[in-house]
Amino acid sequence: MEPTDLRMGRISYINASPVYYGLDHGRTPSWLTLVTDVPASLNRQILDGSVDISPISAAHYAMNHRSLLLLPDLSISCHGPVMSVLCVSRFPLADLTGKTVMLSKESATGTSFLKMIFARKGVTPEFITGDVGDITGIPSNVDAVLVIGDAALTQPWEKRFSYCLDLGRIWYDMTGLPFVFAVWAVRRDFAAAHPDTVTRALERLWASRDDGYRHLDTVIAAGHRKLGLPESLIKAYYRCLFCDLDDLKIQAMTRFFDSLYRRKILTSPVDLSFFQPG
Repeated sequence: MEPTDLRMGRISYINASPVYYGLDHGRTPSWLTLVTDVPASLNRQILDGSVDISPISAAHYAMNHRSLLLLPDLSISCHGPVMSVLCVSRFPLADLTGKTVMLSKESATGTSFLKMIFARKGVTPEFITGDVGDITGIPSNVDAVLVIGDAALTQPWEKRFSYCLDLGRIWYDMTGLPFVFAVWAVRRDFAAAHPDTVTRALERLWASRDDGYRHLDTVIAAGHRKLGLPESLIKAYYRCLFCDLDDLKIQAMTRFFDSLYRRKILTSPVDLSFFQPG
């Protein structure tokens, strides 16, 4: 049976490039359309039905787990520093009570995690949300910024802010566990109606990722061309990233969601539910 047409999200940052390498090099079938956007937009699109499968912020899955299923063995994770999810600040985190912290509107996970860190430390900043993609656009009264994605790698944050904290490293120091920033998910209603199509799309993603890691030098060169950063830095970045979702990462994600719920950042506990390929 011919698969049903499917729209699949793709993160516009280079962090997901290994996963999409094969799809970008001949593995995209006629029934699959790729939709490239930032995480916050993909988060919205999977809920309103504009895309059927997408990488989304892990915290966005937690907030909408009753409507979504996780796809197995796919994530954007780190085990220690991640380099592209940073809190840059004029002050130590413990001194930010009453100070202005600008949150990226592009990442539910980074935002939730940073709020959790502040709650653990008893720190109560004033939060605002804005576009943090360009350091020159950050208002002068902002004391700290959550910045994610390619902008974290390319902008000279250290020239304006005295402290640069890697959220992946903070989580690892707290728990000794990896951290899952993004997951791939499918809408439950689409999966129920078209399980064979979702299975085929999942198999394409796995194969595409395998192609990406077999051609990682090409992926690194493409990242260098896109961002204008040294290939050595792009290579170091990809050494920080993992695109699987093994048992330890699932354990870490569960712990993160439980922590968010205990601190009332999530309004209900989260049960992880996975799509089961046919």
